[in-house]
Amino acid sequence: MRIAAIRFAGVNVTPKTNWSFVQVLTEDRRTGTGECTLANHEAALALEVAGLDAALRGADARDRNALARVLAHAPGGLVRHAALSALEQALWDLAGQEAGAPIWRLLGGRLRERVVLYANINRGVAERVPEGFAAAARRAVADGFGAVKLAPFDPFVWEDAAAPDQRAAYARGIERIAAVREAVGPAIDVMVDCHWRFSAGGAAALVRDLARFDLFWLECPLAEANLAELRRIRAMANERGMRLAGAETLTGLAGFAPVIAAGAYDVLMPDIKYCGGHEEMRRIAALAQVHGIEIAPHNPTGPICHAHTVQACATIPNLGRLEVQFGETPLFFGIAAGTVPAISGGAAPVPDLPGLGAALAEGIAAERPWHPIPSPWLDPRLG
Repeated sequence: MRIAAIRFAGVNVTPKTNWSFVQVLTEDRRTGTGECTLANHEAALALEVAGLDAALRGADARDRNALARVLAHAPGGLVRHAALSALEQALWDLAGQEAGAPIWRLLGGRLRERVVLYANINRGVAERVPEGFAAAARRAVADGFGAVKLAPFDPFVWEDAAAPDQRAAYARGIERIAAVREAVGPAIDVMVDCHWRFSAGGAAALVRDLARFDLFWLECPLAEANLAELRRIRAMANERGMRLAGAETLTGLAGFAPVIAAGAYDVLMPDIKYCGGHEEMRRIAALAQVHGIEIAPHNPTGPICHAHTVQACATIPNLGRLEVQFGETPLFFGIAAGTVPAISGGAAPVPDLPGLGAALAEGIAAERPWHPIPSPWLDPRLG
């Protein structure tokens, strides 16, 4: 099963969103697909994938360990890790196709037939007012979700926290959370994503301010470089009945191990697009399990990432809920061929088709080419 080509495919799905993919074509006419979406880095991803194509043409697609060992020691940041993670996903897809078995079977078998989901409503909120968030949350609950997540604090940044406009942004964030909690009632779990917008002191104040909303978790309140402060914020959150979650952009077991050892989080959120793919996600989950930490993979992007993550989640013992984008675009299913795991009743079935069971629709990248979009940090509706 020799590699004939490795291609990058960028697809525009909304005025604010591109999704990015890697396709591995083999000489025996199979195509394996992975996702490497990284907002505002499409051109760099395309260059990285071109380098993989030049380096790996003619290699045996079944030699995942050898390929990963050679490539893992090459220098590079998150763009490189995204490309390599997508390559690893695509190679597992090819292995399943060749074996006539789903990826979860090759990973040792599934522990569950359905993966419980939570709705990330952030990208489906058109009006960034409290009622806009509340309406999106009500739609998710009506669709069967038992948990919703919002990112309410745009455009707050801690460096300017004393400025009047920033204090107002913080207050609006609290109002958005209050509106969502009131809209969904006490039986629905609510998560709040902070996108690293707070300082250590600001995060401590935030925990105190949010205690009244009975949150399921608080996510990414401050940068993961400060593990000691994260551990302190985790203790504060736990005392008030909420978990602390994060680590969505960390890469490899080596990146997660210090965070796990420090006890920084109750819930780790490895992203199969960045952490290294299936194998590395399972290693991260296994180490987390030893420390009593839950895994809730980061998964707010496109259908190929969703399909791969469902396969991985079927095999992880210490799994919590899996994230899924809600209400952003019907193209979540519209750009794919095959079967993307359905989203029904707040869960996704684990498929039985060979390999991933899903791929990009023929010609979709040419039909809907990616184009430059502002950073999600500048426009939080993308986050």
